[in-house]
Amino acid sequence: MNVYQPRTEDMQFVLSRVLNAPAQLQALPAFAEVDSDLMQQVLGEAGKFVGEVIAPLNRDGDEIGAQWKDGAVTMPPGFKAAYQAFWQAGWPALAASAEDGGQGLPSVLEAMLYEMLSAANHGWTMAPGLLHGAYECIKHHASDELKAQYLEKVATGEWLATMCLTEPHAGSDLGLAATRAVPLPDGKYAVSGTKIFISGGEHDLTDNIVHLVLARLPDAPPGPKGLSLFLVPKFYPDGSRSRVHCDRIEEKMGLHGSPTCVMRFDEAVCAIVGEPGKGLNAMFVMMNAARLHVALQGIGLLDAAWQKADAYAQERRQMRAPGKGKSAGEADLIGEHPAMRRILDTQRAWVDSGRVLAYRTALELDLIKHSQDAATQAAAQRWCALVTPVMKSVFTHQAFHGGSDCLQVFGGHGYVREWGIEQIVRDARVAMIYEGTNEIQAIDLLVRKVLADGGTSMNTLLDTIAADLPKGAKASTAAQARIQTLRAVTAQIVKAAAQDAALPYRVADDYLRAVALVLMDWAWLRIESGVDADTPNAQARWLAPAKALRSWVLPEFQMRTFIIVQQCMAAA
Repeated sequence: MNVYQPRTEDMQFVLSRVLNAPAQLQALPAFAEVDSDLMQQVLGEAGKFVGEVIAPLNRDGDEIGAQWKDGAVTMPPGFKAAYQAFWQAGWPALAASAEDGGQGLPSVLEAMLYEMLSAANHGWTMAPGLLHGAYECIKHHASDELKAQYLEKVATGEWLATMCLTEPHAGSDLGLAATRAVPLPDGKYAVSGTKIFISGGEHDLTDNIVHLVLARLPDAPPGPKGLSLFLVPKFYPDGSRSRVHCDRIEEKMGLHGSPTCVMRFDEAVCAIVGEPGKGLNAMFVMMNAARLHVALQGIGLLDAAWQKADAYAQERRQMRAPGKGKSAGEADLIGEHPAMRRILDTQRAWVDSGRVLAYRTALELDLIKHSQDAATQAAAQRWCALVTPVMKSVFTHQAFHGGSDCLQVFGGHGYVREWGIEQIVRDARVAMIYEGTNEIQAIDLLVRKVLADGGTSMNTLLDTIAADLPKGAKASTAAQARIQTLRAVTAQIVKAAAQDAALPYRVADDYLRAVALVLMDWAWLRIESGVDADTPNAQARWLAPAKALRSWVLPEFQMRTFIIVQQCMAAA
């Protein structure tokens, strides 16, 4: 069983040669000293830590898993020591402000770190996965008193955090949440209720856990506008323990190394974060950050699956590959068989385009935070609003389905535990569900963002992409044609939705997939523009996946747009 190893040279190629990130970042005063050498050094050290410390724990995390007993959770062997080394080395604080104990580095480096972590050990990575969102939430919405007590501990990762939204009767529909918060005479609150599916709700990795909890005040109106956000620590500053209990952990299909907890709040004393009734506004800071990280989980897991399948295909011999002749002799490597090459090159095309889009989105986040130009910030906001739901949906979908294709490369060996590929498929499945199901991502994109302004924002994004395509190439002409088709389809949906209000909800997934394919097309044209005569092993490494993208992936665009047009015609 081969263990995932980060291939930072590929990641650096996308960062520097494809996106020209160092130059973009150095133009921002906050990152004037962040050059290519520094970024490469950070990536190299991150890859070394992930490969040597985190990846070897993946098998035990799955087979032994987190253990619950009498309300306490013990993490799998090695998890605690690895986490202590992780935060003490400063990895959770890469993108946090220096004034909060962080390193003040670009968000894109944090994104690349979490891609590697997810690929190496998804279960372990669930623990620090919410730290950045919790940090931003506390930083922008908490009182000065709460910041003094919790901000630096969360920023540095010394204390871990949770996001407590879901209840047994309230999953995606948070407006049904019934957890109550009662005001106390001293200005604090007492929270009571049960939250489920809480990742890392209880564990032994850190001395304290900071729970961010959605609850309803006694006089709050029904629905999502009646929710407020509260901070409930496991331990208070005086060392006393709060009335927060882990009643059990779920037995799951995958992610056995991550405790998914049922948390009971029994009049737990806490403080409000932000204004009453504005809980979702504060929580969305966490949720938006989490959605980018979930997209990175998909990219990382698919890369890990591809690594295993590619290594196996270079060792296993079966039959003679077509074109090799019919003479007797040693069987050929399965990686030489066209059916296997199609699988491997196609998944590689997905991983590499995912990196371009994810790293570009992380760069846009840095522009939102640090650019002093209003137009630049507005463009970055538009990119993140439209592209993030697309990435969360399509790359978690591909992690599972593409991971299953990678399992197919192993034949029967993929279905047994020895090779480790079946764990990736099991672990990947939940990413299509949490942090907003993929169906909700599609509805968010089409209904809340595209139709809300009649398609103006989407057309502006398409203008940006079209202007960035290499000039003259045959593939660029085809990409421009797809962009024009997407514009026309968007206009058709806008018109048809006026006659059939349910139409956008029926075609939302098809629309999101069409947008994703246009984005992937752009991403690969950017990749190819960065490949030159000096690029090592360019034909096998970069050009073969590019060919697979156009042969096996992009034709889906025609199918998706055809479905949408047929639905629009039926609605007329």
